[in-house]
Amino acid sequence: MPATVYERLLAATKPARIEDDEQYDSIRSRFGDLLGRRRRTVAEDKLMDLLGVLIEDYDRRHSLPPDGAGPAERLRFLLEHSRKRPADLLPIFGQRSHVNEALNGRRKISAEQAHRLAKMFSVQAGLFI
Repeated sequence: MPATVYERLLAATKPARIEDDEQYDSIRSRFGDLLGRRRRTVAEDKLMDLLGVLIEDYDRRHSLPPDGAGPAERLRFLLEHSRKRPADLLPIFGQRSHVNEALNGRRKISAEQAHRLAKMFSVQAGLFI
C-alpha cells in the first residue's frame, strides 16, 4: 500500500521527542519552514501541529524557575515540569524523609546529589547548590 503524503512527511522529518539542542534547532527550523509557507496542505498542517507539540514539550522540560529561586524551589519546579515524582528522587537522596526535606528546603543538597540531579534533569548542577 503506498504511503500517504503525511507518512512521507513524517519519514522525511523523523520527528521524535527532542533530547538536545541540535534536535531542537532542527525541529524548530522545520517548523519555521512550514510556518513561513503561504499555503500548507492538510498533511503539512498536521506535521506542523506535531512539531509544535515536540517543541513545547522540550521548552517545558528545559525552562527554569524565576530568578531568585532557591535550590528547593528549583528542584520542585523541575520535578513538576518533568512529570517525575518525589519517589523518583529516592536513588539520589536515599530516604523519603531526605527527599521531603530537600524539597522543602530543610536539607541542603550535597555536591554529589546536585550532580546526580543535574544528570536526571539535564541541567547544570549549580542550580541545586
